[in-house]
Amino acid sequence: MSARNWLLLIVLSILWGGTFFFVAVALKEVPPLTLVLARCVVAALALTPVLLALGYQFPSTRTGWRDFLVMSVLNNIIPFGLIFYAQTVVPSGLAAVLNATTPLMSLLVLRFAAGEALSTNKLAGVLLGIAGVATLIGPDALSSTSRANALGMLAILAATLSYGVSGLWGRRLKAVPPPVSAASQLLCSSLLMLPIAGFADSFWTLTTPSLPVIAAIIGLGILSTALAYILFFSIMQSAGSLNVMLVTLLIPFTSIALGALYLGESLNLRQIAGALIIGLSLVVIDGRLVGLRSKPTA
Repeated sequence: MSARNWLLLIVLSILWGGTFFFVAVALKEVPPLTLVLARCVVAALALTPVLLALGYQFPSTRTGWRDFLVMSVLNNIIPFGLIFYAQTVVPSGLAAVLNATTPLMSLLVLRFAAGEALSTNKLAGVLLGIAGVATLIGPDALSSTSRANALGMLAILAATLSYGVSGLWGRRLKAVPPPVSAASQLLCSSLLMLPIAGFADSFWTLTTPSLPVIAAIIGLGILSTALAYILFFSIMQSAGSLNVMLVTLLIPFTSIALGALYLGESLNLRQIAGALIIGLSLVVIDGRLVGLRSKPTA
């Protein structure tokens, strides 16, 4: 990791950490599914001119569009919808911490769906991650006062599972240039979400959002989606997919800080303990910082 890559990684963590802040602001006036539609549309409109300016083109075959159609469902529609719903009942900082379990879900999907073996450090990291999630949810999850909160947290975990499956599906798109992949799946997501949000929310009947909410939607679409995609693929190309996954360790800090400073949110001691365990699990999975890096087993 060069100094430039570390700088880009920190910027990316701020952009993606800001996602949960922008969503928390926008959800005050915009329903979750309509917000998913708005995020995808704004990001697609922002990325399409970039795609064309770089000389790329959208897929020209049905098979190409089919692959992105599936990717848009797994990587955008399902996880965005679940996370946005969850943020109606859980703080943005906690949502970001749970979202950091995405690498754990990806490993489990690769193990059980693709048959890939887990090395020692990855297996230890997965077990630690499960313990961290259990700590976050806590023993009182079945009580009536926390049931909605527990359902919200489970929704985020389901979203990370969808991200894991999308990573497996995305292997067939390795040859596609990153800007094409990002813009194509966002365009598919926008077209699919249009009837879904229309049926669920009748968004054309909603009152015009306030200026802070409009700003949050624009920030969500342009900064936390379009620009974040460009930085993500840039780091991946120069430093590799393993290094870019380190961003998941940094995102919760940005989200928790923004939630505490501007939304009056806080985490209790149990949730902080769970967050630390999840962070430790990701460090163990990566292996380099604790000397557990091992070769993949056959």
